[in-house]
Amino acid sequence: MTRVWPVVRGLGGVTILALLVVRVGTGPFLEGVRLLDARSLAAAAGIGVVATVSCAWRWSLVARGLGVPLPLPGAVAACYRAQLVNATLPGGIVGDVHRAVRHGRGTGDLGRGLRAVAWERSAGQAVQLGLAFLVLLLLPSPVRGSIPAITAAVAGVALALWLLARVLSRSGPSPAARAIRALRTDLRSALFQGTAGLGILLASVLAVTAHVATFLLAARVAGSSSSPVLVLPLALLVLLAMGLPTNVAGWGPREGVAAWAFASAGLGADLGVATAVVYGVMALVASLPGAVVIAAGWLREKDRTLRDDVRRQAPQPVRVLEGTAHG
Repeated sequence: MTRVWPVVRGLGGVTILALLVVRVGTGPFLEGVRLLDARSLAAAAGIGVVATVSCAWRWSLVARGLGVPLPLPGAVAACYRAQLVNATLPGGIVGDVHRAVRHGRGTGDLGRGLRAVAWERSAGQAVQLGLAFLVLLLLPSPVRGSIPAITAAVAGVALALWLLARVLSRSGPSPAARAIRALRTDLRSALFQGTAGLGILLASVLAVTAHVATFLLAARVAGSSSSPVLVLPLALLVLLAMGLPTNVAGWGPREGVAAWAFASAGLGADLGVATAVVYGVMALVASLPGAVVIAAGWLREKDRTLRDDVRRQAPQPVRVLEGTAHG
């Protein structure tokens, strides 16, 4: 099953893209690429710096709370590397798994390294979801009428899970009780320790704002003349879709939801696809500093290997027997 699931996820993204080509043709895809220029790509890269540093700051705060400190410069470099890997490999999470494993091994605690990235990602997704619900509730969007019911359903599920966790945590030394207590300890340490919670919230808001700004820029480049107030809810819907693991190097759900959302808002599916394509290329360009990080790491590793080889091949000093040293 573990081998089949990645294939299924990739096929999901390919299927969405194939259906879009059948529905709107290849024109919007090609148009999205054609409309890009150096100025828009430079602007996207600049906005990407804000998003990457914000995510790295959030990760650093969470890691420190869990007892596996991570300096901000190292976190920024690792986030750039992870973004490039996520943007070029299916699934969209391979880069995050890599940075989690690398950090965990570097600190000698793989479990905490993995949990730091898991909580960092979860915190970001939770803040993004909350902002999306707020915007979709206040501004016109294709799902505005459904937001109250969805909010009530999410709140109900959250309440039920909280009550279940309270009951299970009191069930003595059972595995479920131990897991819930560990989860609660992680939450207190990683997300709510001192002022870390405010920092994590601020970093998450900055990251979401940067992603939304990139999408609004992409819509403008793709030819949209609509007010940002109209495009903002659509941007958040697309960003939520991008969190789905069913994609091919980021492509698939993003373009599908963009086509549906723009069509539902009366802007046309073609414009939605073109905007998503522009956004995808902008995100890829913004992650290119990750190539420098990867190259630098490869050169350091090669230099270390070369030094080790030279050390092993160097002639060993001849030891003089103690008795012959004095004749």
